[in-house]
Amino acid sequence: MTKDDMQFEEPEIIYIPDEDGNEEEFEVIMKFEVDGSDQKYMMVVPVNADDDGEEETDEVYAFRYEEDGDDLKLFTIDDEEEWNMVEETFNTLLGEMEDSD
Repeated sequence: MTKDDMQFEEPEIIYIPDEDGNEEEFEVIMKFEVDGSDQKYMMVVPVNADDDGEEETDEVYAFRYEEDGDDLKLFTIDDEEEWNMVEETFNTLLGEMEDSD
């Protein structure tokens, strides 16, 4: 069965080590490129394994990423101007997705 045969797209899960070296699970909710740049970005939300039915947190994390074969390299966005550009693009794409529902 190929990925195209599935009715529902399975969430893409990535593991990101925290400062203590423990790998945390995140679901990729969106990948995009910013116009006028060759940088790729992804938005992820934490997957809480010990979910006790409470509302999901609204924490969304953004990373710049590069793919090197099967390896995925994530870079934090420290530059405020870059962050604003990513946030604006994300909000625009989110708005377009909501409009198409």
